[in-house]
Amino acid sequence: MTNTIVRSLELCAEERLDEAHPVTGALGEWREPCVRTEDNLRFLRRLEPGSVKLVVTSPPYNIGKSYESARSMNAYLDSQKDVLQRCLEVLHPHGSVCWQVGNHVVNGHIEPLDAILYPIFRECGLVLRNRIIWHFGHGLHCSKRLSGRYETINWWTRPGKYTWNLDPIRIPSKYPGKRHFKGPKAGQLAGNPLGKNPSDYWPCDLGDEVHKPVWNIPNVKHNHVEKTSHPCQFPVELVERLVLALTNAGDLVLDPFMGVGSAVVAAAKQHRVGLGCDTNCEYVEVARARVRALRAGTLPTRPIGKPIYDPSQPNGGHGGH
Repeated sequence: MTNTIVRSLELCAEERLDEAHPVTGALGEWREPCVRTEDNLRFLRRLEPGSVKLVVTSPPYNIGKSYESARSMNAYLDSQKDVLQRCLEVLHPHGSVCWQVGNHVVNGHIEPLDAILYPIFRECGLVLRNRIIWHFGHGLHCSKRLSGRYETINWWTRPGKYTWNLDPIRIPSKYPGKRHFKGPKAGQLAGNPLGKNPSDYWPCDLGDEVHKPVWNIPNVKHNHVEKTSHPCQFPVELVERLVLALTNAGDLVLDPFMGVGSAVVAAAKQHRVGLGCDTNCEYVEVARARVRALRAGTLPTRPIGKPIYDPSQPNGGHGGH
């Protein structure tokens, strides 16, 4: 890739890429994140086949939010399939796809989108490795049903080998000093000294703490440190865990429904290169500003692993005075 093309990918540039030059993902040729105001199918056609290690996204739920147009369910599923198939063309052979969705709700009838999308992913030859539960404490208060407080992240790969790094996302063991008391391993540590596998939904019981799922991450509401103009914003921490587990330093991370760029920010925080697009130019400008602020050390983000605010604890359990 020439220096001219590399510069065209920088956040400060909005020029269209030359149609004759697909974006290449070779290590050493990427220096900057790439965020663009562009239709995702057009954007994806610019990427080199097999160059992206992780596709992580939260597509519209087809419920008529300000950033989407509600359509028939069949039309919605067709559009999701088109984007997925294009993502698979640029996905690395050992890459992963993480599709984060909630429910499609019409007249009180709930349709879980991951269940509806499941056959499409299977038809594309993918294997579901985990269905991760993302729990959050705040949201719409329902009057005729239980209030929704979780969504799902479906982690898909191709059959066979895939990139997997458990150590960066391990959590403290319940009994970190526990040792084998008999047999050939007597006296040796019974668990991994780095901690345990967080699982897809692990109800931990640490001393007197309340049972909590590991993927208990606050959603981005009005008082969240990461809040922007987007009404349904990805928390950076949610993506960071996936980036750490499913990619290596320098890998490409793609969000084809980028919004305000939380996936691009998460990738940059963990020394990966984020790529993303959105048709809303306001959101793209916010994404650019966020990555610039990250570079400058001024972007507020919720630290990965920070305890959930607990009003019963001094300072909410966040330490300090």
